[in-house]
Order: sequence, then C-alpha cells, then structure tokens
Amino acid sequence: MKKFLLSLFVSLAFSGIAYAAVDLNTATKEELESVKGIGPAKADAIIDYRKQHGPFKKVDDLNEIKGFGDKSVDKLKGEVTVGSAAKPAEKTAKK
Repeated sequence: MKKFLLSLFVSLAFSGIAYAAVDLNTATKEELESVKGIGPAKADAIIDYRKQHGPFKKVDDLNEIKGFGDKSVDKLKGEVTVGSAAKPAEKTAKK
C-alpha cells in the first residue's frame, strides 16, 4: 500500500510539472512552439514583441501582435502566463 501511495504521489507531482504554463516573458522559441496554437511564426512574433516593447504585463497583450485575436488569446490563457518579469512594471503603474 505504501508503494502504491508513493507512486501515486510521484505521478501527480510530475503531471503538475507537465502542465505548467509557459511564461511569455522568458520562454524560448521551442518552449513557445510547444503550446498548442503557437507555431514558429507566432513564436518569433512573441519574441520580437518582447525585444521591442519589453516584458508582457498580461496575457491579453498578445492582442497587440499580428495573428493573435481575442479568440486565440482566450484559448491560450490556460497555457501561457506572464511571470515575475512583468510584476515590477505592474507595481510601478499602480503607484
């Protein structure tokens, strides 16, 4: 029984890692392409946007990139996130 519980715990722990959202601010092209709905061209566009405009403040900022509309952004919200790189900018904006 202990072995079963241990294997169940390990399986659940690794499944959580597998479903981790991809951070738009730090992801490589390959990591972006691993998200359903983002191919090579969109991955390049995300990286180019980051270089030109700085970190994403929210996932909805994808709407600023050609090829991303409201529907595609809504579908990606569970798959992508913006990490800590955007938080200092958000805190500054709120002051």
